[in-house]
Amino acid sequence: MESVRSGTFVACATLLMVALFGCGPADGAQSASTVAEAGWEIDPHWPQQLPDNWILGQVAGVAVDDRDHVWIVHRPASIDAVQAGAAQDPPISMCCVPAPPVIEFDPEGRVVQAWGGPGEGYEWPDEEHGIHADAMGNIWIGGGLGGHVVLKFSRSGEFLMQLGEKENTGGSNDTRLLGGPTAMEVDPETNELYVADGYGNRRVIVFDAETGEYLRHWGAYGNTPEDGTAPERDYSQGPEAQFRGPVHGIALSQDGLVYVTDRQANRVQIFQRDGAYVDEFFIRPETLSMGATWDVALSPDPEQSLVLIPDGTNNAVWVVDRQTLELVERFGHGGRMAGQFDWVHNLAIDSRGNVFTSEVNDGHRVQRFVPVED
Repeated sequence: MESVRSGTFVACATLLMVALFGCGPADGAQSASTVAEAGWEIDPHWPQQLPDNWILGQVAGVAVDDRDHVWIVHRPASIDAVQAGAAQDPPISMCCVPAPPVIEFDPEGRVVQAWGGPGEGYEWPDEEHGIHADAMGNIWIGGGLGGHVVLKFSRSGEFLMQLGEKENTGGSNDTRLLGGPTAMEVDPETNELYVADGYGNRRVIVFDAETGEYLRHWGAYGNTPEDGTAPERDYSQGPEAQFRGPVHGIALSQDGLVYVTDRQANRVQIFQRDGAYVDEFFIRPETLSMGATWDVALSPDPEQSLVLIPDGTNNAVWVVDRQTLELVERFGHGGRMAGQFDWVHNLAIDSRGNVFTSEVNDGHRVQRFVPVED
């Protein structure tokens, strides 16, 4: 099999089962359009009906906590007056009312609670971006282009800490201010918060998750990040020395690695926890526009043997073998039917291998894909 690093994609010759997390010998290199599609299938009945006449806006983050509860953050401001007709004064239709921005679902897809939005003591972003549930039960929200902040709340929505300032940014080497943070994850062993930062900046930055103290940061290949306009793409010159951005997704492995998506560069870079560069791989490097690597998550088997990357430009989820960095599968397709995507934005996986995806643009939903049993 050829590596994803080369830009040549390969197919898994046997059905990929989440219970096995393995791939048989390949028939040979194939184009991306013929990569095997067998590991997951849509559950069209998840989640269940939302209460209180709620409707979702762009769902810009999804996470799974230690109870296999699913958390989303969506953008109520992306819902227009026609969609939220019941919320107008006077109402213009029976449906609907924007849901609170943060919603918790139980494993069966029932709403457990919902909260969020502007409040006392913190600056809520104008355009929510990314959510993380840490091992201590805290919920983290990112600001993206809607505000240069990361917010920490308790599970019940009590405000705990703000990093950054909504209206201020200091560039990719500022140790206090953020620049469009998109995603975050807490290392449960060290209680360090890793932030993909992001839309304005071009770096990973790490804080103490309890005190907010700055610890370290780095750019592409572990180097000092540089700001400025990204150069014209020229693949003949080799990979770009800086993150093109947005630095859009981040995941920590149990064996000490940090996976970071550089979206418009169509790549995932891998680092040690201290920022030392390890490796990189590419997903459909010919993808232009908004790029192919929108988020990153690791499978829940003991070896975390798969890397899953949602791709909102090509509207697919790519599945990569974590040891070989070879592409073994994809699923999903552009469209509005169940199991299809309209700008798939984020991805999370529960302990049973169920995959949850969020969609922005006009998708406005969270979907669940369940493992296919052979």
